Amino acid sequence: MFFACEDNSVDDTLDNSYSFFIAGHVYGKPGNDIVRDGLHPPFKNKFSLINQNSNIEFGIFLGDIVWESNEENWNNVDKDLIDIGKPTFFAVGNHDIENREIFESRYGNTYYHFMHRGDLHIFLDPNLDNWNISNEQLEYLKETLNNNNNVDNIFVSFHQMLWWSNDNIYQNVRLNSKEGRAELINFWSEIEPLFSSLENNVIMMAGDLGAGGWADSFMFHNYDNITFVASGMGGCGTNNCLGNDDGIGDDNFVIINVDINKDVSYELIAINRNNTNELGDLTDYILP
Repeated sequence: MFFACEDNSVDDTLDNSYSFFIAGHVYGKPGNDIVRDGLHPPFKNKFSLINQNSNIEFGIFLGDIVWESNEENWNNVDKDLIDIGKPTFFAVGNHDIENREIFESRYGNTYYHFMHRGDLHIFLDPNLDNWNISNEQLEYLKETLNNNNNVDNIFVSFHQMLWWSNDNIYQNVRLNSKEGRAELINFWSEIEPLFSSLENNVIMMAGDLGAGGWADSFMFHNYDNITFVASGMGGCGTNNCLGNDDGIGDDNFVIINVDINKDVSYELIAINRNNTNELGDLTDYILP
């Protein structure tokens, strides 16, 4: 099931290292003709890797968790979460809130935060205002940052790749979709400055990649105190959408490790390759 928690008590004398995983577009391949029974089958085949890694303390789904937001599909997701065996948090995608009432009745507010081992985790919902973080959500974000200034890393999770624009250095990163995006959004004018002005290490994570051959499956970029990470699945390989391990495709999820010094590292996990490390290092990504 979905878990929410707040852990504001951190003992600086203890080892506050930990790991968590992020996974985007976890319903997998788009299309009405796909037989769906919960999460993307090749991803489910890697649950044992997550379960066996004792350093992984929780997971984050970066949106598009279901193809269609109805009770049956969410029930199937909840069943799959039992097999993950780790607390799992949701950043909602556009598919997830097509029926916002169902989602919120089951899982609560779509923007929230929690503390974990001295790090601040923030979840945002760009679907509320055409990819903008505005109005009450913007005030919530400002208040959360103001009230949690004594933290180490700040992780920010959302679905859409808000840093993308058709006229900036990310323009050649191929998204799953620009559905609902306003012509102008406030990420670079209002949201990014809130974080770039901080002394904290900030990692922003998005999950609307990987749905098919038209989209990239992952990206990484770092400047100053901000790191952008995006990950997704659903492109599959030949016959691989049902979980057959044919060694083709760039479906992935990412394990994020926070060490005892609060430094952050990344493991790019190939879902439908014969070798889970076959995609290489996430930090090797170079902007086109």
